[in-house]
Amino acid sequence: MLDNATITMDQLRVGLYIHLDLKWFEHPFAFSHFRIKNEEQIKTIRSLGLKAVRYNPALSEAGLPPQGSPQSAPQHAAPDAAPNMATEMAPDMAPMLAAKRAMIARIQQQREAAMRIENAFVDTANTIRDIGKNLFSKPAETVAQATRLVTQIADSIISEPELAIHVMGDKMGGEELYFHSLNVTILSMMMARDIKLPQAVVGSLGMGALFHDIGHKEIPSKILQKMEPLTHAERHFYELHPQYGVEIGLRLKFASSTQAVIREHHELFDGSGFPAALKGEAIGLLSRIVVIANHYDELCNPLNINNALTPHEALSLMFTKLRSKFDPKLLQVFIRCLGVYPPGTIVQLSNGVIGMITTINTAQPMKPMVMIYDASIRKEEAILVDMQRETDINIAKAIRPAQVPREIYNYLSPRKRVSYYFDAGKAGPETIPK
Repeated sequence: MLDNATITMDQLRVGLYIHLDLKWFEHPFAFSHFRIKNEEQIKTIRSLGLKAVRYNPALSEAGLPPQGSPQSAPQHAAPDAAPNMATEMAPDMAPMLAAKRAMIARIQQQREAAMRIENAFVDTANTIRDIGKNLFSKPAETVAQATRLVTQIADSIISEPELAIHVMGDKMGGEELYFHSLNVTILSMMMARDIKLPQAVVGSLGMGALFHDIGHKEIPSKILQKMEPLTHAERHFYELHPQYGVEIGLRLKFASSTQAVIREHHELFDGSGFPAALKGEAIGLLSRIVVIANHYDELCNPLNINNALTPHEALSLMFTKLRSKFDPKLLQVFIRCLGVYPPGTIVQLSNGVIGMITTINTAQPMKPMVMIYDASIRKEEAILVDMQRETDINIAKAIRPAQVPREIYNYLSPRKRVSYYFDAGKAGPETIPK
């Protein structure tokens, strides 16, 4: 039998996996193909104005009753005659269709919010760039600006704790540092919120995360941007950047707790880090937070983008093979904050649909928001499915990008660099400065 056969309305029954040949907004279901779960769904399908539907025997859990069985229903319009929602809708479809329309409205709101936050993210990265450029020419003013920025990021994370995804475009003329600094700051603040870090030290954490690589200013760009492995001499030079950062921090009158983060952001829990090979809790708490955020972002966004790991892969690697290098309690916090499937992870749902995690659900990590691949829908209008609302489907597995057909990967994740941000909208329009 063919993968997809056509059946009439009288042959519908619970357990059949069917395909509706309607546009997504012309029916009230979350997906256009699904396994029928109850008689109410059959009633709704019969009210859609279709004469027949396709079904997949391999995915069905029920045999096909003969045509014209006792549960037959009146014949309806031809399959290519889409229902007129205003006049042909069955009365019991009204609430379901209203729910679909509400979902469409939510998706539009989410899309508008994503665009607003994307712009705010880039503006914030530009602010960090300006801070870097003016650090020595206007030190007091620039440090004050950075302090305000850290406070605003912290406030936005508190007001909107759901982490979202943004995949940056092509490299922007060596400005990756500014996005990396912002990523590390946001991820560090996220952990601080989770462990209820005292407000008195949150500012120091943010400043340390924002300026953790300030010592790079003293390292030649040919070392910082070298794609091949560093020589022993180059590695030694590179490993001086924490100390250079501390010296710069002293000139800028950074707090000692901020200085500690700059000095220790490459120290690892097992003692294998640098510059002092500190071990365990000899590394400060704030530094241990930044170490995790920094390492994670470097795995997702390495200098050579061909070596980039997906967020899911990066988190899995840190937990399975690199666990000894990080504070175990803070690593658990980090995993809890990002969810089992971090933003940017490509997944297959239990109904076979491919999607990408866009936003986590901090209360229910297995129920994130997923952007769905559907070739019949423009990617600018891609469906967003809230897994918390769709109780009859779940995430079956994560998929590496290399295993995904190129057209699907480009649809879901058309750009290269993974960045993270929080929706600061609730804190007002001035939350993220221009």
